[in-house]
Amino acid sequence: MNAQLHDEQPAERGARVIPLNAARQDEEPAERHPLERRVAAGLAFLRRRLAGEYEVDEFGFDPELNRNVLLPAARVLYERWFRVELAGTEHVPRKGGALIVANHSGTVPLDGIMLSVAVHDHLERDLRLLGADLIYQVPVLGHLSRKAGHTLASPADAARLLAKDELVGVFPEGFKGVGKPFGERYQLQRFGRGGFVETALRANVPIIPCAIVGAEEIYPKIADLRPLARLLGVPYFPVTPTFPWLGPAGLLPLPSKWMIAFGEPMPLDDYGPEAADDPMTVFNLTDHVRETVQQMLYDTLLRRGPAFF
Repeated sequence: MNAQLHDEQPAERGARVIPLNAARQDEEPAERHPLERRVAAGLAFLRRRLAGEYEVDEFGFDPELNRNVLLPAARVLYERWFRVELAGTEHVPRKGGALIVANHSGTVPLDGIMLSVAVHDHLERDLRLLGADLIYQVPVLGHLSRKAGHTLASPADAARLLAKDELVGVFPEGFKGVGKPFGERYQLQRFGRGGFVETALRANVPIIPCAIVGAEEIYPKIADLRPLARLLGVPYFPVTPTFPWLGPAGLLPLPSKWMIAFGEPMPLDDYGPEAADDPMTVFNLTDHVRETVQQMLYDTLLRRGPAFF
């Protein structure tokens, strides 16, 4: 009898154990529900923020906050409100330093935010915009701009970013472009003194001309309360068909149709860094870039058609 029991033991050792919840495991989906994934990702994000487990570069850029908070908020306007379309994305390098030079408009500079979403979502790169000093003097706005990867429009900051092979964006018109009246829409203002050309020459990076159509219609500026602007210390205080007449509701941008077009790169290899010290070379290149962007604006306007359909 003992021998019989001894013979049966190997068979028992090889028996397959079937868990009681096997059927339930087979019925469960291989992947979690999208909502569950979003909740889990959100909780993980909050845990890392509270624990300080995130990185910020020397300019204050917080890639994780930008990717998970700032860009998603802007993406609602980009996709649902302005319905942005892109053209010429093949002209933007997927790696290495380059300087995107675009027109600036809209009374409130939402064009920079929309351009950042376009570059991040469709080119898989972070756009490091150069902004005016005034932006960084406003506590909350300046802090968020730094977190989004932007910095002062200074030659030193631009040179450091390009040396790190970053994609840098600049609006040479500055507040002259953003604050121009609606009657001058899509007419480029002066491109400053050509500082962006000097920066590109010294860094030996290509200039990518860019035309943004649609921003001019979001807050049509019909007047400027200059005394109030001087009192507040801002370049202009706009009056639009909806602001200040409708109060806070007048701050809602009109849902114009947007198009963003990138032009062919303008390589500067043939000039050399020393050309940045030649005023005539800088002037000619600045004028050439401005004419290129202006022509791109006309072409893109024709392609877009009506402003709101």
